[in-house]
Amino acid sequence: MKKRTFLKLSSSLLATPVLSTFENWMDDKKLLNWAGNYAYSTNRLYPAKSLQQTQNLVKKYDKLKVLGTRHCFNGIADSTHQMISLVDMTKVHSLDTRAKTVTVDANMKYGHLATYLDSKGFALHNLASLPHISIAGACATATHGSGIKNGNLSTAVAAMEVVLANGEVRTLSRKDGEDFRAAVVHLGGLGVVTKITLDVQPTYQMRQFVYVNLPMSQLKEHFEAIESSAYSVSLFTDWQKGRVNEVWLKELIGKGQPTAAKTEFYGAQLAKKNLHPIAELSAVNCTEQMGVPGPWYERLPHFRMGFTPSSGKELQSEFFVPYRNAVEAILAVERLRDHISPHLFISEIRTIEADDFWMSPCYKQRSVAIHFTWKPDWNSVRKVLPMIEKELARFGARPHWGKLFSITPAQLQERYPKLPDFRKMLNEYDPKGKFRNAFLDRNIFGRV
Repeated sequence: MKKRTFLKLSSSLLATPVLSTFENWMDDKKLLNWAGNYAYSTNRLYPAKSLQQTQNLVKKYDKLKVLGTRHCFNGIADSTHQMISLVDMTKVHSLDTRAKTVTVDANMKYGHLATYLDSKGFALHNLASLPHISIAGACATATHGSGIKNGNLSTAVAAMEVVLANGEVRTLSRKDGEDFRAAVVHLGGLGVVTKITLDVQPTYQMRQFVYVNLPMSQLKEHFEAIESSAYSVSLFTDWQKGRVNEVWLKELIGKGQPTAAKTEFYGAQLAKKNLHPIAELSAVNCTEQMGVPGPWYERLPHFRMGFTPSSGKELQSEFFVPYRNAVEAILAVERLRDHISPHLFISEIRTIEADDFWMSPCYKQRSVAIHFTWKPDWNSVRKVLPMIEKELARFGARPHWGKLFSITPAQLQERYPKLPDFRKMLNEYDPKGKFRNAFLDRNIFGRV
């Protein structure tokens, strides 16, 4: 293995752009996240292969965090004490065809669940751009996918089995009302989620078309029409040349639907080959395009399950703004293009329907997410992030919980109206703070 230098988030400022040098990847005892930018603060990682083992570990330790598929770019899942892994708990427990729900081990990856569901004639309503992530981690952070009428992944949650701080097991479902709406997007502070029940629907087929060079002027004039033009829409831009580089349209295949795509889409031209969101990279790891029909789980994500997603070595940030402010927010970011583009691989713009989960960035508002896939140069990114956040502040931008941001705890409390109630709920479920860490202490409890 080549000697490589990475960065490690400071344990005292886990959600801020303050990093200390991480030695190198030669030390195999260091636990790293998926992209390699974050080194966890302990290598004490204990596996649990059953509910009973999970309960035993929770009872044994005073401080504990759950480590999932390691796709977060900050310290939300970190611990300076010990962590638990449910990597071997990936069973499907039941598929209720009458109720249209599936109950699975929470650490199952979406890509694996999708193939099982499709084989039984069922599907999920939405998927994130990566199928490699765990169900529990995605729902806990309100990870989303795309679609003007599609809620994020957590909106499919019908029930959760949770091991609480005292080792007891509790199941929360929609019949629990506000407790349930508080608990689904729990940021890792509630307990250890061991099972999740998700809504399913009949399976469906999709196709995907990509258009290139959409004029930004068209986006200004026809944003809603563009976002409503397919089941799921993603806009990729480097913020240069007054255009959106690529438009990815993921369409449902239905009776009477034209088989051929239009050669032009609001001034953008139909791509003549499969493309990667980052133009310089091969499309071999991307889901099939060019209108080729396929199952939902091979079209909704951008990247195929068996391949390295995105660019691999990268940093990520993402901010959610109310849908009504989408065009203004996009133009505000575009004005920073000369500050952003030198440090950027690509940005993605997506729409997500509103939900009612307290700590979801889409709480009570349909939202547009502006995502940044950065080059792995934290010294540069840490300087431009506050510029973006300042421009988006007037829209009440909410950050993705699993990505890099520098928004202060006071600003977060302003933008999440239920944050004080969420804090009370965590105190009720975990009065001694067993599942808290520096990230939660800072961003939820305001302990800087």
